[in-house]
Amino acid sequence: MPKISPFLWFDKEALEAAEFYVSIFPNSRIVSVNRYPQDVPPPAGPGGSVSTVYFELDGQPHVALNGGPHFKFTEAISLSIDCDGQAEVDRYWDGLLAGGGTPSQCGWLKDRYGLSWQVTPRQLIELTTGPDKAVAGRVFAAMMTMSKIDVPTLEKAARGE
Repeated sequence: MPKISPFLWFDKEALEAAEFYVSIFPNSRIVSVNRYPQDVPPPAGPGGSVSTVYFELDGQPHVALNGGPHFKFTEAISLSIDCDGQAEVDRYWDGLLAGGGTPSQCGWLKDRYGLSWQVTPRQLIELTTGPDKAVAGRVFAAMMTMSKIDVPTLEKAARGE
């Protein structure tokens, strides 16, 4: 089977971003840092500057490229984190917002590099996709009022409280 990996375009922050992400997720590491040749001017800095960074987040391969200021991240694509409970939601939410991230709504945020993330507890998915449509509706309505997802509030909504 082919391996599919996110390939993330940065202006000049590929290594900094990869180090930031690796610091947040367990089982993560920088695999390699590659540099532009000395005699070829790269789009993102002088020869010898970082071109690509191969890294893993919780074992999942990613690539970061310093490609210059030509392209920016948008909400059209995001990385989704499957969390188990409020403690994980809080840890990833706070970690990804550190240093200048921006919260959005319904569990979405942009980190300081402009990359969009969905910090999603499994409980949200379970409660909104279960067989009881009334429960799903109440939980969905509660989620629509949130920035960071609050699992205890979702569970109260599920009970009709």
